[in-house]
Amino acid sequence: MNAETAPKKKQENSFLNIALNVIIPSVILTKFSSDEHLGQVYSLVLALSFPIGYGAYDYFKQKKVNFFSALGLFSVIMTGGIGLFNLNRDWMVAKETLIPFFMGIAVIISQYTSKPLVKTFLGQMIDIELIDKSFADHGHTGLFEKNLKIASLCLGGTFFVSAVLNYILAIKILVGEPGTVEFNESLGKMTALSFPVISVPMVIMVGLIIAYLVMTIKKNTDLEIESILKQ
Repeated sequence: MNAETAPKKKQENSFLNIALNVIIPSVILTKFSSDEHLGQVYSLVLALSFPIGYGAYDYFKQKKVNFFSALGLFSVIMTGGIGLFNLNRDWMVAKETLIPFFMGIAVIISQYTSKPLVKTFLGQMIDIELIDKSFADHGHTGLFEKNLKIASLCLGGTFFVSAVLNYILAIKILVGEPGTVEFNESLGKMTALSFPVISVPMVIMVGLIIAYLVMTIKKNTDLEIESILKQ
């Protein structure tokens, strides 16, 4: 019965998750926070409604806090708060740098807890329970857990790289002071550039982590790759 219900809880659209928690709120704050549109207060309220709404829906559905919603909520509060209180530009640079940095720290530290974040992250793409069971069935009990620890360190490293790239992008692109049209326009430009500059390298590095895990799975089990991927 548990085996039947578990897959249903994991049928989560990762792209919708990130879009509602990160991308849409960022676009609202950068494109609609000027006085001729929503203004800073209403744009902040609207932007907050997406991660709060999705997080509440996901909590009542799965009875657990959505990691991306919590991250998106924190990011929106920081971005909106910096603009709302007209804080120094350096606050935005620090925010853009520290969020991925602390995510990297969290990924690595969580590896030594009962709920490693690497399992949450990779579990949206591959069936970790099936893989772990197959390793045990082939006499390699605990080996996949060791491989996941290596993957966790690598994943944490990708966030550290992202922090460096975020810092470089922020100091190069952001101009003006929070609350001005000039700053909002440069923030929108930075958001647009973050995909090729930050997201693409991150996707490549995560792909390499997946490739490493696939190699170990092929070597130590008889699982077909198609059988471990989630739709």
